[in-house]
Amino acid sequence: MEYLVPVQHPAADGHFPGNPIIPGAVLLAETLQAIADSAAIRLAPCQIKSAKFFQPVRPGDRMLIDFAQSSPGEIRFTCAVDGKTVLAGQVKCDHQ
Repeated sequence: MEYLVPVQHPAADGHFPGNPIIPGAVLLAETLQAIADSAAIRLAPCQIKSAKFFQPVRPGDRMLIDFAQSSPGEIRFTCAVDGKTVLAGQVKCDHQ
């Protein structure tokens, strides 16, 4: 699935003027919401076991999100822009 970062994303205004990037917390929230919507599961509440940010994501970027269940209640995910990994992590949810 993909997430198209809005060109006028409000979080980009303060991060950073003249060279905007989308904050990691926003990317993580959008990724988890996209996974929950795609898999028709409830991810809240959950525990973020890991999240690593590799590259900046900018307004207008198209972020591809790939995910899979790694063990019962755990999901691993990877996000990429232009073929480059920008975010990877794992979340554990007891309420799936």
